[in-house]
Amino acid sequence: MKKILVIEDEEDLNQTLSFNLENEGYKVTSALKGSEALKILKDSDTPDLVILDLMLPDISGLDICRHIRSEKELKNISVIMVTAKGEEVDRVVGFELGADDYIVKPYSIRELMLRVQAQLRRNSSDSDKDKTTDDEDNITFKELLIDTSKHKVFLGDEKISLTAKEFTLLKHLLTKIDKVQTRDNLLDKVWGYDSSVTTRTVDTHVKRLRSKLGKYGANIETIRGVGYIFNKA
Repeated sequence: MKKILVIEDEEDLNQTLSFNLENEGYKVTSALKGSEALKILKDSDTPDLVILDLMLPDISGLDICRHIRSEKELKNISVIMVTAKGEEVDRVVGFELGADDYIVKPYSIRELMLRVQAQLRRNSSDSDKDKTTDDEDNITFKELLIDTSKHKVFLGDEKISLTAKEFTLLKHLLTKIDKVQTRDNLLDKVWGYDSSVTTRTVDTHVKRLRSKLGKYGANIETIRGVGYIFNKA
């Protein structure tokens, strides 16, 4: 049984979400405050997915997401952010911190249920892929190394700190080296087909990734009007 943590400060909505998720067969734990959520994440079994409201009374949902992605035991939890903030900049910040999906209030319960199902299916698929790729060779390009089993990137002896999406983006570009990747293709492969992100989000992530890759940042070339390519030269 998949475990879901609902972090939502509106008590009626929290109860409604929990009721509907339980009816779908999930084991649900809920929190009305960020501090309650952190205690649950520390003391209870690790959930498979977190539904996270950004506007909490004590701790920002962004800080909760940042905490989840920084903890070894929690970083693989799926996070669906739920908020009244619909501006693109808010979505970009959420995705940069490692959110897997983003839904804006008001929304239908059915839509949220479908997004939960889609995210959990994707996670199961990714887990199966990980089982088959853990023993694969690391991906290397000159002094750049992607340790696929440990989810780490090194430039020479120096570890590069990447977000989960930046790691996936770099891995995809390097496995398709010298092949142009359209923005739509990157949205599909890195963020997932049903994520509510735009091509501008891809551009933002590429910009940040370039800045972290040092001398190899220039190898990610923009193909105007199309997308990006990681050049060997």
